[in-house]
Amino acid sequence: QVQLVESGGGLVQAGDSLKLSCAASGRTFSGPTMAWFRQAPGKEREFVAAINWNGGITRYTESVKGRFTISRDNAKTTVYLQMNSLKPEDSAMYYCAATRDLYTIMLPTALSTYNYWGQGTQVTVSS
Repeated sequence: QVQLVESGGGLVQAGDSLKLSCAASGRTFSGPTMAWFRQAPGKEREFVAAINWNGGITRYTESVKGRFTISRDNAKTTVYLQMNSLKPEDSAMYYCAATRDLYTIMLPTALSTYNYWGQGTQVTVSS
């Protein structure tokens, strides 16, 4: 198990921006595929965005397209999620995830695909 640590969450107003970060802790690890998921109270954890090994391919859930941007810094084993035009419905605990599996066609969205998970960082968007 590799520990991933998220940071950057906070309380903002609708329309504001936040940038989340996720870095490996305890071990040096760079997963070929990394992703962000989020979970609101009473809701299932849902896929938000994923990024491939070199950052050249990304995938987003429909509700965040055009507003969120996922990126990575392989040298620092860090993945980021730039969130713009935040809405109250974006409020959730955001989790970083990673897998050693290399995907060359389409990035996965299933929870079970990702082997390593962070503890989460809270994002709250007020109206």
